[in-house]
Amino acid sequence: MSSLPKTMKAVLIEKTGGTDVLQYRTDVPVPEPKEGEVLVKNEYIGINYIDTYFRSGIYPPPTFPYTLGREGAGTIASTGPNTPSDLQPGTRVVYMGTSAYAEYVAVPSTYTIPLPAAISTKTAAASLLQALTALTLIRDAYRVQAGDWILVTAAAGGVGLWLCQLLKAVGARVIGTASTAEKRGLAREHGAEVVLGYEEGFVEEVMRVTGGEGCHAVFDSVGRATFDDCLRVVRRLGTMCSFGNASGPVEGFALARLSAKNIKLLRPTLFNYIATRAELQSAANELWTFIEKDGLNVRIHNVYPLSEVVRATQDIQSRKTTGKLLLEP
Repeated sequence: MSSLPKTMKAVLIEKTGGTDVLQYRTDVPVPEPKEGEVLVKNEYIGINYIDTYFRSGIYPPPTFPYTLGREGAGTIASTGPNTPSDLQPGTRVVYMGTSAYAEYVAVPSTYTIPLPAAISTKTAAASLLQALTALTLIRDAYRVQAGDWILVTAAAGGVGLWLCQLLKAVGARVIGTASTAEKRGLAREHGAEVVLGYEEGFVEEVMRVTGGEGCHAVFDSVGRATFDDCLRVVRRLGTMCSFGNASGPVEGFALARLSAKNIKLLRPTLFNYIATRAELQSAANELWTFIEKDGLNVRIHNVYPLSEVVRATQDIQSRKTTGKLLLEP
């Protein structure tokens, strides 16, 4: 650690609340990697909607002060004891963990993987968590088959654009919802066959497009505002996958509602699909192949200085952004 600085830039919260609780600091101690950890010097940090859940208290932080952030990419600066042989100082890596809103972050080697030469650190930081969320949804939450009708809400968001592209790549027929004409156009450009707004509801049109059958699966990241309509358009024996709370959490749901069409209901999280390093590496390898071979578009909305974290957070909460938001230390 002697060649590393003793302090760094980072964003902390000491309580939950609005964006006013975000503290940009320049005097935070550089962490020292523990057993099985690597210290990564961040080049880019991914912003995800889940960060707002921890900041606001929807998901209680485990301790205070707490550093937000779940993913990033950069170069290994040092390693703790007993780290894998492919994670050495100087190696370019992408990771998922905690405390990413900082210049340096100590992350578990379980969730850290080297980058192939063809994938830049910027691309990796802009894709790993959201793209793997999308990939595990279509592989593990519901195994999408060619020809399946799939509804994606918030289709122009970070995960939504990945879902549109991946679903098209595997031959599914994609219906996307988005709040503005611009976003609907973007979803269409990324693979959605049919794109609808929210203003007058989308149930009738989805049922019409699918010949009255409904969708084989729905991937809903909006939550409270769209859940009921999404459930209505799932076909008999179909799958309802609720994986986000952008409009607030779904509450008071009666399980008996599923029996009308024998619907499967899931509330998955990415990390339960990639609980081991082997699972993460396998999923990431498939993702890199999609990006390289199928020409998937890694859309970046903006790169913000770490010092402008409040503006970046306000932007992602506004639902006016499309694609990925990144921070740069």
